[in-house]
Amino acid sequence: MALAPGASSAGDYGQASDAPQVDAPGLNYFVFALFFIFGGITSLNDVIIPKLKELFTLNFFEASLVQFWFFIAYAIVGIPGARLVKKLGYMRGAVAGLVTMMAGCLLFIPASQTALFPMFLFAYFILATGVVLVQIVANPLISLLGPERTTHSRLTFAQAFNSLGTTIFPYVGAILILGSLATVTAAELSGAELAAYRTAESQAIVTGYLGLAAALAVVAGAVWLFRNRLKGERHEQTSLAEGLALLKRPRFGYGAASIFLYVGAEVAIGSFIVNYLMQAEVPNLAEQDAGKLISLYWGGALVGRFIGSGLLRMVSPGLLLATVATGAITLIAISANTTGTVAGYSLLAVGLMNAIMFPTIFSLACEKLGPRAADGSGIINVAIAGGAIIPPLYGALADATSLATALALPAACYAIIAGFGVFARRPA
Repeated sequence: MALAPGASSAGDYGQASDAPQVDAPGLNYFVFALFFIFGGITSLNDVIIPKLKELFTLNFFEASLVQFWFFIAYAIVGIPGARLVKKLGYMRGAVAGLVTMMAGCLLFIPASQTALFPMFLFAYFILATGVVLVQIVANPLISLLGPERTTHSRLTFAQAFNSLGTTIFPYVGAILILGSLATVTAAELSGAELAAYRTAESQAIVTGYLGLAAALAVVAGAVWLFRNRLKGERHEQTSLAEGLALLKRPRFGYGAASIFLYVGAEVAIGSFIVNYLMQAEVPNLAEQDAGKLISLYWGGALVGRFIGSGLLRMVSPGLLLATVATGAITLIAISANTTGTVAGYSLLAVGLMNAIMFPTIFSLACEKLGPRAADGSGIINVAIAGGAIIPPLYGALADATSLATALALPAACYAIIAGFGVFARRPA
């Protein structure tokens, strides 16, 4: 029997009687907090990249290595992380992820003191390892906090808290990190003076991540209190080969590829949007002003997810996905072929089109996985490594041509995603 649009989910445990019982009325608030935190931390990269680009006199490709080392953690940690979560359970797995994120934040202290770019990359990798663990837990867990028929809508609503973090963190980060009063640049210095400049200028980064470490400690403690509140939790034990066998399912395999491309396109645009807005032929903004506008890019996703949460209850998730992907292509084309304010704001508006993409692709790809939901979530998290591959390709293309011309790459990604929407328009 055909299901109504929005039915089924990544977290479907088969029959309702098999689903874990959640003995924690306030647990959903902490799950929303997890989405808020890992979303905000991820979007901070967009503010850090132009800062590190100046400090270490990097080209676009070299600057994109921040995203490479952050998102490559998804490829390395995704499947082992899923197995760890299955061993520890969702709640203890979340705590393990939060503690690892704290360690990554603290590594920015030696990174600043040594003033070495590779140390910053290492800190990002450890931070991302924790984010991966938390995300493996968060996506399927949110599906257990309500009825199956509204899972698409509920996951989109939870992702709105992710977008709230991505909206707030870059704005605050732009003020704290891009508001330097320095009257010189790294390109004008050398030797000991250059090392001292890099150490001093990176202190704002350290301060920001120390604050995040303290917040993570509080959330980890709160989640630990709920560690025994998920009754009847079970996971199907599978080998690595069995987990990867999920990719042979056309719907899941195409969905995983779409996640790879979506994250890559979204991160590529976000990574260089500050530099894009600073161009003379676009709005020609100062660095801090351009940094603040990142909040519009991610804020569009925030607004769109609240709207999408309602629309997904009424229309086919697949067709809505195809529609917004086509909208993203249209806005990119407008930005690449115009100048001034229109070019800048049309690219920022792509964030609105991105709003429902991740949760909708995730839930469409993972429909009816049952007790293999953790395996599916782990593989999807590996696919998030698109954020490690597409941005460097975008950066290399921008170095060879221009930031506007390079937008053809994310546009191609969105075209393939639109195809998945049409392919998965019917319930599994």
